[in-house]
Amino acid sequence: MDFRAIDEYISKIEQSEIKSRALGRKKVKVGLDLGTAYIVIVVLDENDKPVACEKRAASVLRDGVVVDFVGASRIVGELKAALESRIRQELTQCAIAMPAGTESSTKTHIYVAENAGFEVVRVLDEPTAANAVYDISNGAIIDIGGGTTGLAVFRDGQVVRIADEATGGVHMTLVLAGNMGVSFEEAEQIKLNRNNHRKIFPVIKPVMEKMASIARKHIDTTETKILYLCGGASCMTGIEEIFEHEIGIPTVKPKNPFLVTPAGIAKNCCCGN
Repeated sequence: MDFRAIDEYISKIEQSEIKSRALGRKKVKVGLDLGTAYIVIVVLDENDKPVACEKRAASVLRDGVVVDFVGASRIVGELKAALESRIRQELTQCAIAMPAGTESSTKTHIYVAENAGFEVVRVLDEPTAANAVYDISNGAIIDIGGGTTGLAVFRDGQVVRIADEATGGVHMTLVLAGNMGVSFEEAEQIKLNRNNHRKIFPVIKPVMEKMASIARKHIDTTETKILYLCGGASCMTGIEEIFEHEIGIPTVKPKNPFLVTPAGIAKNCCCGN
């Protein structure tokens, strides 16, 4: 895959965190990503062009499941209000996505969005949402978030298998904190700094190998010929090489895979607001 167009698109979403576009009451699409490590809201126009984005680090979910309903609702409400102030338009509808296998928690995610003032108009799984950006027909998308590693296998543009298990970026941080003797918060900042990636790679390598082993259980290497990574934890330098070595399939990712899923969620929202 030529990631140049995807990299350019994600870069525009990054830029929209700082500078938004006023649309003059035109319809927009909103994607709410309730993650274990971050909560992200992406706003697109009706042609899927980035309008604005807000995100905040949060610990109100664990392994894709809401554990602090009040805190999650408050953060989503604050991000929503910030976006409405920036684009001078009320946001009333959104799409959300769930880690595969956490469907039993869907109602709670919907209640969080509703408590913050949204009407949820679509619910989908995270790797499928990411494919709205990647647009692959055949292969597997691996979405590695803060709490889980999820995947969707595609055949002729259709999802034929989804799976999700608890291991993600939070687990990397926990291992790093223990190894370095620092707090979780300090370890997280060390991990997020790309300049530290080469140094910490050997420490968190076993966690990445665990993520790859999760994917390997659900992938038929005789049918799936390429893996596409996304999600915040896949920002770790060299993680694609771990997956390629462990599974034996070429593995690729864009420059910034973090915003792929939130953008895909927004793309799957019907035009409203």
